[in-house]
Amino acid sequence: MTDNATDRVTIDIYSDVMCPWCAIGYGQLTKALSELDGEIDAEIRWRPFELNPDMPTEGEQQEAHLQRKYRRSAEEGAQVRGQMKSIADGAGVSLSYEGDENDPPPAMMWNTRGAHKLLGWALEQAGPKVQTELKLALFKAHFNERRNVSDRDVLLDIAASVGLHREAAKSALGDSDLEARVVAEERQAWDLNITGVPAMIVNSKFMIPGAQAPETYVNALRRVVMKSKEAASA
Repeated sequence: MTDNATDRVTIDIYSDVMCPWCAIGYGQLTKALSELDGEIDAEIRWRPFELNPDMPTEGEQQEAHLQRKYRRSAEEGAQVRGQMKSIADGAGVSLSYEGDENDPPPAMMWNTRGAHKLLGWALEQAGPKVQTELKLALFKAHFNERRNVSDRDVLLDIAASVGLHREAAKSALGDSDLEARVVAEERQAWDLNITGVPAMIVNSKFMIPGAQAPETYVNALRRVVMKSKEAASA
């Protein structure tokens, strides 16, 4: 008899709101999971990884930040952005500003500690589905709307937009215990030798680093399921 049961996996995605490759990786993963529909069902949870934990509250202009951090020229930056946009388009992900093109706000890098606190709180209080909705709303706010996602009121508006209680979200932003958990999870990422994001941990054991092509995720998830079944039957 053929076993048609759907196999279930958990995928913990270490990422940052500022990370375009994290948005791309999720888009590619979504395509992979669509291909695996009926075969593998994934519960996705987002884990914190601050690319710039010391970013000041006023933020930094994006291109200046990237040129300084990676020591690349403006021409090299434009080439990287072009390549990234092509991959993002293929993943069904928009990284482009979608507001008034005649008066666009500058593309900025922001401190994301508050965003990670809200994401951790959303997972605890509302579960993985709502947490993912919040993560995607944060991506949209940063990349497509160029909002200041380090600003408390902006964060509260985004939380409310996905159905989270605004006053409860406000309390979460001021919760020192929640901040300590964010720091502890980031420390755990380093313990797992995660030095860049996205990094996906499947079933708390198998790591898929970087933003991969959909077929890579398909093959990796199938291998994880096979190994898990072999371990269970051993």
